[in-house]
Amino acid sequence: MKLLSFTCNGRDSWGAVAGDGVVDLGQAFAGQYPLLQDFIGSADFDRREELLAGRQADLRLSDITPLPVITRPEKIVLLVRNYLDHHNEVVAAGLKREVPQFPPLFLRVWRSQIGHEAPIVRPAISDQLDWEGELAVIIGKGGRHIAESEALSHVAGYACYNDASVREWQFHAQQIAAGKNFVGTGSFGPWMVTADEIADPSQLKLQTRLNGELVQDSHTSNMIFGVPRLINYISTIFDLVPGDVIVTGTPAGTGWTLKPPRFLRPSDVVEVEIEKIGVLRNGVIDEQAAS
Repeated sequence: MKLLSFTCNGRDSWGAVAGDGVVDLGQAFAGQYPLLQDFIGSADFDRREELLAGRQADLRLSDITPLPVITRPEKIVLLVRNYLDHHNEVVAAGLKREVPQFPPLFLRVWRSQIGHEAPIVRPAISDQLDWEGELAVIIGKGGRHIAESEALSHVAGYACYNDASVREWQFHAQQIAAGKNFVGTGSFGPWMVTADEIADPSQLKLQTRLNGELVQDSHTSNMIFGVPRLINYISTIFDLVPGDVIVTGTPAGTGWTLKPPRFLRPSDVVEVEIEKIGVLRNGVIDEQAAS
């Protein structure tokens, strides 16, 4: 099942994709589950097929504006250099880094996120905005100290993510969060595919295209730390709760590692495609044009 958050006619909601339409479950469960993250943390999430049976689409996909899949997650935890091919290109580009022994984490704030087809905003302060196609993991069942053997049972679903990064701000200090939290840079969508449709998140092809040109072409099997290990490690630090998002890192093919570097410009279009999930698409605008 594909679940998404959206706005239509000035009203925010969430629902399930049905063909070229959307079943407005936010309206159907008004007052009970205001947000998608409320639903995926409930007992009704396990009954979703039953609850959806017989319902017709209320809206056309073309009539809605997608929002970030999880609009206000308590935590967005992201990975640095979690693909061996990306680690190798970073080292080749001049950074002195060892293959990490433990998952290197940072946090993104939810207000920095945008949805499918919304413009990524290149900040006025920078001309080094870069793309990063990634797999996002949405937590459905919370917990602490989750064993790797049980980790996938805590996953509600998977989505595409573009962790667009402001590179010179990322490299201002050892802690990279400054370059990872600019407004309008974290693209998340177009929907989440429920975990029952993806038996093994380590067996997914991931590609990123810039204006139709393939710039990232990898596979989630290249992750240094797979999804079960990430959930285990992160849940040792945090209490994971329904709606938390883990963004699992980007593969090789980022713009700043090229010679010469290549960065996003206004009117560019970036697409992140992950097998069995779909295509996340965003144009690029300058910050002045967004105001």
